[in-house]
Amino acid sequence: MYTRVKLKNKIIRFWKLLGPGLVTGASDDDPSGIATYSQAGAAYGLSTLWTAPVAFPLMAAIQQMCARIGLVTSHGLTGALKNNYPRPVLYLMLLFSFPAIIMNIGADIAGMGAVGNLLFPSIDATYFSVLFTIMLLGLMIYLPYHKIASTLKYLCIVLLVYLIVPFLYEQDWLQILKSAVVPSIKFDKEFMGILVGILGTTISPYLFFWQASMEVEEMAHKKKHLIVNKKIIHEINEDVDFGMSFSGLVMFFIILTTGTVLFNGGIHQIDTVEQAAMALKPLAGNLAYLLFAIGVIGTGLLAIPVLSGSLSYIITETFGWEQGLDKKFHEAKAFYTVIGLSLILGLSLNYVGISPIKALVYTAILYGLTAPVLIAIILHISNNKKVMGKFTNDWKSNFLGFLALIIMTAAAVALIYLQLVD
Repeated sequence: MYTRVKLKNKIIRFWKLLGPGLVTGASDDDPSGIATYSQAGAAYGLSTLWTAPVAFPLMAAIQQMCARIGLVTSHGLTGALKNNYPRPVLYLMLLFSFPAIIMNIGADIAGMGAVGNLLFPSIDATYFSVLFTIMLLGLMIYLPYHKIASTLKYLCIVLLVYLIVPFLYEQDWLQILKSAVVPSIKFDKEFMGILVGILGTTISPYLFFWQASMEVEEMAHKKKHLIVNKKIIHEINEDVDFGMSFSGLVMFFIILTTGTVLFNGGIHQIDTVEQAAMALKPLAGNLAYLLFAIGVIGTGLLAIPVLSGSLSYIITETFGWEQGLDKKFHEAKAFYTVIGLSLILGLSLNYVGISPIKALVYTAILYGLTAPVLIAIILHISNNKKVMGKFTNDWKSNFLGFLALIIMTAAAVALIYLQLVD
């Protein structure tokens, strides 16, 4: 009995201690991620399953670099660039970040509105989108993000239901293992589009900015004067690894679930949220829609503050304005104004006539096209001794970072080439 209580206390303490890494990992499986992985599984079965084990070490390495930049410089990525690099580099980063983040916000809002309409068909999805936008803006202004995130991360646990569904079927586990470790690539624009989308929604640029800024804010929140050392770096790396492991595991099982349930069921093209929700029907029956909706709304409520917050950190650091999600509105008016404008701009994309599912996948592809530029910038900062001192990248970080850069650049170039020659 004593041992059980002790174990329970340890788990609770560990859960509470998890920092920005877990929130970053959970928000990585946002509605855009869920839609992209679902589309990949439905369209190509298990052919894209290998991307999960490949992407995990790459995204963990990049996020660790971003965390270390925040810790060592006491600035977000934008601040580090502003203080140590020519202005054109900063503006290039802004150019590649702004459109993708706004589109991601809009796509996530549209996805949340669509699942609201799925649960209550008599109410138009647009009304739900407006409602979620107003609710998010109110929460972000009136509550510290730490409180929002500590509550909302429980909603993300619902994503773990994808881990159960494949075990309800008789599976060819040898084939699953083979698909997980042997890359399968089709050189056509549809497959390359999905591949770029998977990489883009997994190694998402907005998370780069978020991770660095959150490490800075985490120390400020704890009111600690931080002396960076190997122990601190190790703890941060563990936090990032745990968050990215959670994200990678959910990614793997969403592709596995949809690659068996939907693909084998003859659903190869997902155009509506109802079709995406069908993947959970073997587990939840008629409650599948509810389960899917909770997952999408939960991750959307967690990810959209991360998205809009990332964009606001970029802009306010660029112009030297007061910033911070733990600050009240009157303490950081510009910061919250940018957040409000990003939500309104994102919401306005609901009226351009693109279906929510397509908007979510298009967002992931846009990230896949822009991420290589930002990864190159992060690698340069992480290896710059004038900025990072003795905490520059080791060989392992550089190997994984450059591998991520090469893979994402090759996939993006292949997609652009196939679009041009079509």
